[in-house]
Amino acid sequence: MNNPLISVIIPCHNNEKTLEESVLSIVAQTYKNIEIIIVDDFSTDTSVSIARQLVDTYKQVFAYQLPVEDPNRFNAHGRNINAGYSARNYAFTKINGDWITFQDADDTSMRNRIEAQLRLAEKYDAIHLCLDWQRYADGLTEKMFDIDSFMQTHDSSNMCIDAKTIQTKARKTKGIAFTILGPIARYVPFNIKTAKYIHKLFFRSLEPYPGTGNSPLFKKEVLQKVQFRQRDARVWPSFVGRGADRDFNFQVAETFGKSCTVLIPLYLWRQDMQNPRYNETLGRFHIMQ
Repeated sequence: MNNPLISVIIPCHNNEKTLEESVLSIVAQTYKNIEIIIVDDFSTDTSVSIARQLVDTYKQVFAYQLPVEDPNRFNAHGRNINAGYSARNYAFTKINGDWITFQDADDTSMRNRIEAQLRLAEKYDAIHLCLDWQRYADGLTEKMFDIDSFMQTHDSSNMCIDAKTIQTKARKTKGIAFTILGPIARYVPFNIKTAKYIHKLFFRSLEPYPGTGNSPLFKKEVLQKVQFRQRDARVWPSFVGRGADRDFNFQVAETFGKSCTVLIPLYLWRQDMQNPRYNETLGRFHIMQ
């Protein structure tokens, strides 16, 4: 069985309450050939100290400080619009893995997330594969997800979104101005791109990338052509200026044509509502020790 090294990048900004659990959920993965790259993005709490303790305890954990703080982190209203994108780009210079994935420092993964993601990428001959998420709950991080049971009780025909479908979605959501202007479009200020009437040229659709866009698994070769872009250079941003993940994933899908999403909820997102594709009993019926 193919056993490549996988680099797991965890950007961190003031995540002292959740960083350790996030990292330990990767340490505990059923897939063991992993390196964990924490990049601290100018935290002002005790995140750096926690990261150092994790490095001292686990040989597969490495921690770095982002060298330069992003001057455009916040928009005019004080909202963090570029969370984690520059830390991820910096981490790309530190990795050794043949495959790369991410995890946010306030989320976790079920124990078989990365193993399943790799095997599915191999199965579908994808160089870039996303899964799905379910709501974080106490106790789920220590469990494995019963994929076979899940697939027996859900419509498997709608579970896999193939490369052609994703490429079509990328074209349908891409503003026509990017096709007309090409590279020049990145020099148009974001407040102009979102102006009344004009915004329709840059935002044909705000439909999200299918699957969990913050934790794709992709081959290292992707980085030769695609990395994260700052706000004004994004082709698929959100309307408020975020959308780094959306832009990255659609960019990979458009560039390589070998992306795939399999809607199996192995990523645990720490947020208030359950994924609308599932119900709150999901975890109880599809977990294993």
